[in-house]
Amino acid sequence: MKLRPSPVKTRATAAGLDVFQPEKAREPSVREWLKEKNPDFCTVVAYGKILPGDLLAVPRLGFVNVHFSILPAYRGAAPVQRAVMDGVAETGVSIMVLTEGMDEGPVLALERTPVGPDETAGEVGERLARMGGPLLVASLGGFSSGDLVPREQDHAAATYAPKIAPEEARIDWSLPARRIHDHVRGLQPAPGAWTTFREIRLKVLRTAPRGGVVPPATVAERDGELVAGTGDGSLALADVQPHGKMRMTGVEFARGVRLTDGDRLV
Repeated sequence: MKLRPSPVKTRATAAGLDVFQPEKAREPSVREWLKEKNPDFCTVVAYGKILPGDLLAVPRLGFVNVHFSILPAYRGAAPVQRAVMDGVAETGVSIMVLTEGMDEGPVLALERTPVGPDETAGEVGERLARMGGPLLVASLGGFSSGDLVPREQDHAAATYAPKIAPEEARIDWSLPARRIHDHVRGLQPAPGAWTTFREIRLKVLRTAPRGGVVPPATVAERDGELVAGTGDGSLALADVQPHGKMRMTGVEFARGVRLTDGDRLV
C-alpha cells in the first residue's frame, strides 16, 4: 500500500537521467522544461491522452509514438484488447509521428505478429511491448538521419478502439461460443469478463469452445468440465473467480455451489 516508482523511472534514475513528472501535459511548465532540453524528438508509449500542438512543436522532429496495432486499424486507448476481442489473426506495432488527432499521424515503421486463437490480451500486449522497443530505436535512428520518411495513413480505412467500459465486459450468452471466447481472452488480465450466477458477480477468466447443443446461459457439469450454453453450442468455463474469492477451476466452483438443474448465468 505504498507508492512506488514505475520501472521506467527506476531505470532512468539509475542511469542518471532527469525525471520530470507533471500532473498534466498541458501545464505551461511542461513546455518550458522541454524547451530547455532542446530535444531532437520525444517518444511516447501508452500515454492515453492527446498532447497539445504547442508541445508537439517543441522537438525538432516532433513526438514519436509506439502504438500497438497495425495503423490505421484500432486507433485509440485499447487497441490490443479490442483486436483480441474481435478475434483477429494478426496485429502489430506501429511507430508513428504524433499529430493533434488521435493516432492519426504518419507511420515510420510497422512490425506484424500473429495472434493465437487462445492468446489473451495480456500475452499479446507483452509480446508487442518487447517488439516495440527495438523497433522504436531503429526507427528513431532512420528518422533523425532522414533515411526513414513518415508515410501517411489511409484515414478512410481507420477503425477505433475506445477504452473498455465496465458494462461492456459483461458476457452476452446469446452470442456464438467463439465470440464469447474471444471476449473473455480479450479482457484478460483486465478488466476481466464477467457474468452473474445466483445474483453474484462471477469473473470468467479462461474458456474453451465445445460442441453440443446447450441452451444459452445454462450451466452444467459435463465430461469433467463446467460448461455454459451459448448461441451456437457450449463453452467450457475452465477458470472462474467468484466475487470476493480466489481464482478456481470451473469444476471447483460448480462443486462448491452445488449446481442444480436450471441454473443460469445472467
